[in-house]
Amino acid sequence: MTQGADPLVEGLTGGERLPLARLLTRIENGDPTVRSSLPALLAAGRGGHVVGVTGPPGSGKSTLVNALIGEWRRRGRRVGILAVDPSSPYTRGAILGDRIRMMEHAADRDVFMRSMASRGELGGIAVTTWLAAAALDVAGYDPILIETVGAGQSEVEIARLAETTVVVEAPEMGDEVQAIKAGLLEVADIVAVNKGDRPGADRTARQLRAMLSTAGGRVERSPPRVMVTTATTGEGVGPLADAIEAHREVARTAIAAGERARHQLHRAVSELAWRRAATRDDFSDIVEGVAGRTLDPLTGADRLLPE
Repeated sequence: MTQGADPLVEGLTGGERLPLARLLTRIENGDPTVRSSLPALLAAGRGGHVVGVTGPPGSGKSTLVNALIGEWRRRGRRVGILAVDPSSPYTRGAILGDRIRMMEHAADRDVFMRSMASRGELGGIAVTTWLAAAALDVAGYDPILIETVGAGQSEVEIARLAETTVVVEAPEMGDEVQAIKAGLLEVADIVAVNKGDRPGADRTARQLRAMLSTAGGRVERSPPRVMVTTATTGEGVGPLADAIEAHREVARTAIAAGERARHQLHRAVSELAWRRAATRDDFSDIVEGVAGRTLDPLTGADRLLPE
């Protein structure tokens, strides 16, 4: 090991899988020792492309991700995957079943798959997902695919983490206008109408193109490209991979990078403030006050975080 190097980061840059797996476990478990490694971890980043894949249940996200893995491996790329699954509200555990659809790549040493429990986080990703993606980047995986929980219209959080967001839809799955109102399609950089062998796929793609061309909320952004894919046969997967690659440079403009940085900082400040508030001596009293409706949540927050 190089003198003065961080042992966690040193193992990652050497391309070893075991140190990466161990670090991801520590990240997920909130191990406080990871924090001291953050400067070295971020400094060792290689610029891997972080790609979010989201969309409603039944759209075929996992199957499409599996097809994209195969496409990028044929191009000689090392691919990292973070598949986020919903957690039980009681045990905080998860089935972590997305990997089942990707087992054909399990023996490939240049594919690293990690299932992560959302642990109750809204927005389709876990609070530690960005740090796990950074670890995969240091380990030399590019692209890094993040597949969200798949809860549908609540999945907009991924757009603030990923450089390129792919929203997967399926033909005739419902009211696309409602999805736009909820924001899911507004955050898309690319829309993939999957299951393109079904009737209505081309019609759905045309409708989405028409609606997205006039949708608001996309300041200084062009309407997302709408593509048709059939993940089970590979139809359209190559062009989708090309479109994702082409979006990499767009995603790395100063404006886009600044938006992601502000969001990451916002999440970090929120988490740190909550941890500090929870250690106050009067924390339990304030919780009881809010529960008993003798104290409103905003006043309680002011007491926990005084100016």
